[in-house]
Amino acid sequence: MKIGRRAFAGSICAAAAGALSNALPGDVRALAQSVALKEIVPAGWLIGAAINQNQSDGRDTAAVELVTRQFNTISPENLLKFQSLHPEPDRFTFDAADRYVAFGAERGMAVIGHNLVWHSQTPRWVWDAPDGALADRDTMLARMRTHISTVVGRYKGRIHGWDVVNEALNEDGTLRDSPWRKGIGDDYIAQAFSFAHDADPNAELYYNDYNLATRPAKRAGAIRIVNDLRQRGIRIDAVGEQGHWRLDSPSPAELDQAIAGLRATGVKVMITELDVNLLPTAAPARGQPPSPESNPYANGLPDDVQQALARYYGAVFAVLLTHRDDITRVTFWGVSDGDSWLNRGRVNHPLLWDRQRRPKPAFEEVVKVLMRRP
Repeated sequence: MKIGRRAFAGSICAAAAGALSNALPGDVRALAQSVALKEIVPAGWLIGAAINQNQSDGRDTAAVELVTRQFNTISPENLLKFQSLHPEPDRFTFDAADRYVAFGAERGMAVIGHNLVWHSQTPRWVWDAPDGALADRDTMLARMRTHISTVVGRYKGRIHGWDVVNEALNEDGTLRDSPWRKGIGDDYIAQAFSFAHDADPNAELYYNDYNLATRPAKRAGAIRIVNDLRQRGIRIDAVGEQGHWRLDSPSPAELDQAIAGLRATGVKVMITELDVNLLPTAAPARGQPPSPESNPYANGLPDDVQQALARYYGAVFAVLLTHRDDITRVTFWGVSDGDSWLNRGRVNHPLLWDRQRRPKPAFEEVVKVLMRRP
């Protein structure tokens, strides 16, 4: 049944590609609105978005419709993070997470779990001893094991893959001196992957981090993590480069080199949190309103920037297609511009759909690149 749908979609895409190449700009937009990314990516790819609770609970109906039509995988923005699921030692809060998993299952999507072990959005009790000092290794390992076995075990067979450890590296590629590392030691990463595998032996397991494409030293650190896990005989299926990028970074050449380097470890590569930040790096001080200079697109995105964004997304997907056999998943971090975490008091435009959930030129460019692949 799945093969039949894919072959049928392929014939439609071939015809659409011919029409796309000859279309006027207005026609391209109309055609793009009729195309689903999940039907035109290379066979075997997952393509999706991170969704928030309004969306997984079904309240944001426009986003639900877009996600259902366009994508074959979802990630949770916050619902499966430690502090959301396990706020107190003896209390788990699964209701919203259960609805997220059901949302994906009802639509036949690959459901991603994000994340199990991170230095952020983790309650203090996880790391604290009764006197407020750092807990010892055995105590912290027991807490990690309980959390992972309970969460992964609950969704055994229903969550396709887990970001087991998130952002364990400094920018120079050394291990971040997080409370996990201080309390357990450098092998906390291996321990987390082992606990996750024990809880669901069939789930895929990932290491996830940012700036792997732009910081060779950090990428080398991720490669060391993968190699260490594989030498220990511990399952790891892919490395996630988060893909929080800017218009000028990474360059296509940098992205190409990063994918090749990560893939050389023997695991697959994923782009897990893709967006393109268009705002100046200088943000307003905390609690202060943004200046016009720091918030230049509050009233909309000028056409020249809109087109630059489209060209960048097109260049990114062109590189990804050259590595089609190395890539397993591309996930945008948010459904549309208004949902993006990159707004943060300013107005950003980092995704393929605008605040009205209309496809942008960037969406059209991605469609063109995907349709024209050999």
